[in-house]
Amino acid sequence: MDSEWITTSTILGGLRDFEDRTAWERFVTRFRAPIVRLALAQGLKPADADDVAQETLLAFAAGFRAGSYDAAKGRLSRWLFGIAYRQVMRARETRDRRAAELLPTAEHGHSLAELEDEAAATRSWDVEWERAILAQCMARARSEVQPATFRAFELAAIENREVAAVATELGIDVKAVYNAKHRLLKRIRELRASMEQMTP
Repeated sequence: MDSEWITTSTILGGLRDFEDRTAWERFVTRFRAPIVRLALAQGLKPADADDVAQETLLAFAAGFRAGSYDAAKGRLSRWLFGIAYRQVMRARETRDRRAAELLPTAEHGHSLAELEDEAAATRSWDVEWERAILAQCMARARSEVQPATFRAFELAAIENREVAAVATELGIDVKAVYNAKHRLLKRIRELRASMEQMTP
């Protein structure tokens, strides 16, 4: 993990340098997971989902370098979704065409029915996007505190356990549990805000 939290704006700025492998790796780490999950949810096999993610990220990077993204017109995640959804559709069409060529007498019309419409896919994407963002923020927050502090936060804030019970289980003061809970909730909110922080 980086020694400092890298904002989305910084990551994307690094993409303008075609030779900056670190920037590309950070970019992939931050944005790949929800694309793969979207593709899997649309019925693609893992290998095809990986291909969709790669093609989406390459198309995204090319568009960003060309100045196609305008933050004033919508969230970064929505633009990324549009690219990912088109790649999923293309991958499914290719798969269905190949299946039809191999089994010309088979019926393949059911395949399209399995595909969520764009509105439903958008809702699925939003869930996966937030899940991926939260996972990265949680991992970062975990790296910044002692294990016992993060465990107190997990039990009190995520598992919604009684603070007194958490304090007893971990052998720490009730105040320490409250501090861990509020400190890490605040930090995760800060990290979450930076995930889509964009500079003009």
